[in-house]
Amino acid sequence: MSAAAASAVESTGNRTPVDWGVAVSTAQRFVKPGPVVPKEEAARAVEQLREVTGVAEAHVRELTGLGHDLPLLPGDVVDRRGWVAAAAEGLAALTEGALPAGTTRGVGGVLAGSAGVQAGMVLAYLGGRVLGQYDPFGGGRAAGGGRLLLVAPNIIAAQRALDVPADDFRMWVCLHECTHRLQFTAVPWLRDYFAGEVTRFLAGLDETANGAFTRLPEVVRTLRKRTEDDTTASNGPIGLMEMLQSPQQREVFDRLIALSTLLEGHADHVMDAVGPAVVPSVATIRARFTARRRGGGMLDRVLRTVLGVDAKVKQYAVGAAFTRHVVDAVGMDGFNAVWTSPDTLPLRAEMADPAAWVRRVHGSRD
Repeated sequence: MSAAAASAVESTGNRTPVDWGVAVSTAQRFVKPGPVVPKEEAARAVEQLREVTGVAEAHVRELTGLGHDLPLLPGDVVDRRGWVAAAAEGLAALTEGALPAGTTRGVGGVLAGSAGVQAGMVLAYLGGRVLGQYDPFGGGRAAGGGRLLLVAPNIIAAQRALDVPADDFRMWVCLHECTHRLQFTAVPWLRDYFAGEVTRFLAGLDETANGAFTRLPEVVRTLRKRTEDDTTASNGPIGLMEMLQSPQQREVFDRLIALSTLLEGHADHVMDAVGPAVVPSVATIRARFTARRRGGGMLDRVLRTVLGVDAKVKQYAVGAAFTRHVVDAVGMDGFNAVWTSPDTLPLRAEMADPAAWVRRVHGSRD
């Protein structure tokens, strides 16, 4: 673990529902090594990934109209273990203060340690799959934070598996992550709004857990009536979580789901909309990457479902469809009204009905 990550984890570990030190040590023990890459090739990949982020973000700014006055910064290229440490650092900062002071002693400490082991296993699994990430909370919350991470071994492994041009694929990945960076750096209120919603959600977990027992018979009856149609938003881990929530908790959850779907879908739309002038093989990459998202062996698919990764994949599709519809209806400038304030963010129901968002925000222009 880096010194910065260790400091962040140590300083926040007593006030979060997860012992992030345990999470990091667990994840780094179980995360698999990356592909074997000749030293010269690895050095070239790292150098190119650092340099291409600035170029990619310039393209994103031109398309979206966001962040023209911000500096163009390189990305941080890491290996799998480095991503684990960085992800834990950001999560520790995000969840700081989620528990009352002193609750890590006794039962609270046992629970935080257990949660740390579970979080570590999730980080180990994702550490072999995440291509990149913009973490608005990495680098220290007090200083404003924010780190764009590119996981070199995973990018190389995915590019080889897809059999697509390396330069194109690296640019394509950077376009996605630079879009996320602009979402948070060009929209000043978004970072604190997101952190506040997460804090509210975590603060209600005790109520959710206590109320789950009283709602358990109802949940069982509902589950029995469910069909096996996994295209509905109420199936899988997310659906079960919603059934156990109180109405107040569900309101916060809905806002977080809507925001996450917007952010991911917007980034997916942008990385393709920049077009073949920047990424000549973009159509081939998208087709093969989408098939890869759906793929995997039986064990991998089970893990993806348990961890909610399949639900995340659906968020990309729903969010991209929302973005595409709104841009077609009112243009990119009209779409950018989503960033005006929390009140103009789409509601969860509007993500599946973008025309409703256009009517609410722009009147009858759709």
